[in-house]
Amino acid sequence: MPPKPPKIPAAVYQLKITLRGSRPPIWRRVWVPDHFSLFKLHRVIQLAMGWEDGHLHQFIVGGRHYSIPHPDDWEPGIDERRITLEKLAPALNSRFIYEYDFGDGWEHVILVEKIIPPDAGEVYPKCIQGKNACPPEDVGGIWGYQGFLQAIRDPNHEEHDSYLEWVGGEFDPKAFDLEAVNRALRKVK
Repeated sequence: MPPKPPKIPAAVYQLKITLRGSRPPIWRRVWVPDHFSLFKLHRVIQLAMGWEDGHLHQFIVGGRHYSIPHPDDWEPGIDERRITLEKLAPALNSRFIYEYDFGDGWEHVILVEKIIPPDAGEVYPKCIQGKNACPPEDVGGIWGYQGFLQAIRDPNHEEHDSYLEWVGGEFDPKAFDLEAVNRALRKVK
């Protein structure tokens, strides 16, 4: 049986994803089909930002928590696989939170900047802009990331060598590769 053709969206959401507390701001601007579930949006955020998807996550909208339910959850959340972007954020300027890695507490503010008609020649999802590198996983949240940057910039810092070794020898906080992000996003259908 041949693969199903991708569903044509009724609309495309232009979302700005900003890592809360990052200075200078770490952000991505993406186009996402309106029919994408929050689970698919989670995958888009992971790939666009540069995370490794090794930790738990949740969406927080108006005090409600959306995630993949698990029997060990303290409080039951709403199943993110059953909620679409168009239902969650039906209007321009809607804002919500995507939290990744509850230990490090990476909060991303998601802003609906535009809701536009789809372009028949375009492939969705797509990242159209971004700025600055994603912090390394397990660096200790935004405060740990600031300490990490301080250490790798100062060869005399006591943790300079160990941090550089931990991160693979080098880290450019300004790096962002739009083409690489979009190659990765092509896997999200």
